[in-house]
Amino acid sequence: MNIETLSDRNTLTVTNYLKNLIALQLQQGNQFAIWRKPKSGFIQVLIDKTGKTKRVPLHLEELKPGFIVHPFEDQEDQKAFYLEANTYFKIDLNIPFEEQMEKIDQLPNLGNEPIKSDGLQKYFVPESATPWTKTSEECGKSGFIELVNKSLKAIKNGELSKIVPARIKKIRLNESFELVTAIKNLLEAYPNAFVNFFHIPGVGTWLGASPEILIQTKGDSFYTMSLAGTQKATGDNPLKNVAWTQKEIEEQALVSRYIVDCFKKIRLREYEEHGPKTVVAGNLLHLRSDFNVNMNSTNFPQLGSVMLELLHPTSAVCGMPRKEAFQFLRDHESFDRSIFAGFIGPVNVEDETSIYVNLRTARLLEGNAILYAGAGVTEDSDPEQEWEETEMKCEIIGKHLT
Repeated sequence: MNIETLSDRNTLTVTNYLKNLIALQLQQGNQFAIWRKPKSGFIQVLIDKTGKTKRVPLHLEELKPGFIVHPFEDQEDQKAFYLEANTYFKIDLNIPFEEQMEKIDQLPNLGNEPIKSDGLQKYFVPESATPWTKTSEECGKSGFIELVNKSLKAIKNGELSKIVPARIKKIRLNESFELVTAIKNLLEAYPNAFVNFFHIPGVGTWLGASPEILIQTKGDSFYTMSLAGTQKATGDNPLKNVAWTQKEIEEQALVSRYIVDCFKKIRLREYEEHGPKTVVAGNLLHLRSDFNVNMNSTNFPQLGSVMLELLHPTSAVCGMPRKEAFQFLRDHESFDRSIFAGFIGPVNVEDETSIYVNLRTARLLEGNAILYAGAGVTEDSDPEQEWEETEMKCEIIGKHLT
């Protein structure tokens, strides 16, 4: 993809169009989502004009085209927020916008006059609106290290084998904050990530660049990944110089074993596993293994829905054993994760479903943004290094919001 089209004269029209589109949807109170899949040359836009906040069960195969958003915790019997695709279109980033406008199906006509787009922050969902938000107090370094030490104690006592404590970091948004500029910056900086923005009135306004697919289905193909282990990417060729510690290798292996255990639970034996290999995600490196299943040959057309319920929350964002790790986080984290470490993504859009773990994300508020980051703690973890890992993860989105 020629990402330069987002910054040269060809995309000046795309930028202005998106500014007008977002301003209008916020002002009209619509729920909508904008995203670009990893390594894709298209921005995809979905608008729900029904005016209703909907929750749906996780029967993906039965849903009409839309976009789902699911919190980290299950609030309503494993139901996700669902944005219906009343309007859906995509923009090719490799073609000047003016050359494709008339050819884009369902492209809203916004007229020729600029829509007033200053003061849009007042339309961002306020902090108090979401019923599951306990507090948005920042967790400072000493507080997070104390949480990591509690985690290590639980591991040494045999209560847990892995735990993923998280923290939040609040940053100030300037009055001149430009949402489309932030989206554009994420698109340019993270070509291998699921860059996304979504707004659900009364629920949340979020922006992110997730590196992790939870489940993906297209035709007869099912895919998932195990992504864990983190270190900073350094040098001109970070993949060449990478070296992983035993702690990081074991952390990623735990996630892979968890996926295999889920396959075993549903008696699925025919799958392909590839990896682990080192992958780049922004300024970080991770270890990743890939899992593929042919749903036709295994006679398992509902595999996407079944695995989604089995996998979430994965050991990469929660810990192991899952039930005990989940309760530990509920007891000891000083904030509610809301949609962080939940899952998001398009469902049955162009006959494909791509659900991502909501990582590297920020919740946008009027005047502020809340950044979220977690770190995988195992028996070999060093609290200071886990703090530094969360700082690096917060920086991935945070540096594009100021």
